[in-house]
Amino acid sequence: MNNISNVAKLGECITFGDGIVIKDGAIIENNVVICDNVVIGQNVTIQKNLRIGAGTKIWDNSFIRSSIGEECVIARGVFIDTEVPIGNRVKIQNRNNITHGVILEDGVFVGPNVTFSNDKYPRSINLDESLKSGTDWICSKTEIKKGAALGAGCVIVCGVRIGEWAMVGAGAVVTKDVPNYAMVTGNPARIIKWVSKSGYPMSFIKSDKKYAYFFSSTENKEYKIPIRDCDIQIE
Repeated sequence: MNNISNVAKLGECITFGDGIVIKDGAIIENNVVICDNVVIGQNVTIQKNLRIGAGTKIWDNSFIRSSIGEECVIARGVFIDTEVPIGNRVKIQNRNNITHGVILEDGVFVGPNVTFSNDKYPRSINLDESLKSGTDWICSKTEIKKGAALGAGCVIVCGVRIGEWAMVGAGAVVTKDVPNYAMVTGNPARIIKWVSKSGYPMSFIKSDKKYAYFFSSTENKEYKIPIRDCDIQIE
């Protein structure tokens, strides 16, 4: 059974699953697919031709321009631009602007007030001082890989890759790629530790010509990191 507010604005050809909640002031445009057990908060806008995956929750005052995977949580006041692939079980905290060119894979965590960009050489005007249009600049792709976590208030400069299960500390400024399982902090962000899938720091065991080996006490498991990624002193 669905619970859809009578003051929500619904477009045409919307496909509804079961167990859906749509609250007051929500705007759902044409040809949207809303899967089972989705919650759409007050004053949320979902633009046309999108799919919202099963179990996803989108909270108040968010503006959605891309499809969203299953079991995601989109917190209050989030803007998601066009052509932003969002995987399953992604959590995006309050007040985030996810720009065109960003890719969020499965299990990504985006803390509150993270800053993304998508133009390495931004200008408002062309050489003739005319206003730039959407075709007058190059969008740089930014990849946030599976399980990675971005701490509150960090800045992700466009064109970088944040590796699988990596962790970016609060307030860090990321200007280059972050390897899988690396924890980075500071401005510019630098590797300070290596973390397991559970997010906790690991202890260094040994290294050889190809890998450095770490142990996760929380998982009772050994990890190996390619030596090419370990360009700092291992502690």
